[in-house]
Amino acid sequence: MVNAMDYQKMIESMSAETFHSLRHAVEVGKWPDGKVLSPEQRHNALQAIIAWGEQHLPAHERVGFIDKGRK
Repeated sequence: MVNAMDYQKMIESMSAETFHSLRHAVEVGKWPDGKVLSPEQRHNALQAIIAWGEQHLPAHERVGFIDKGRK
């Protein structure tokens, strides 16, 4: 089991290339080699995508962003 500090360091050191690879794997449900993601792998990859996006992407590019328009 990875502790919170190690997980945070992993997210901070993850490259944009890795982020995009994980995002693509979650989108298509397969790793680049064609193997299907298990539910646990999909969950973990999605959590990493969300955490990385919180640190590196503007709000409108993050997973789950809802454009509420201007008021």
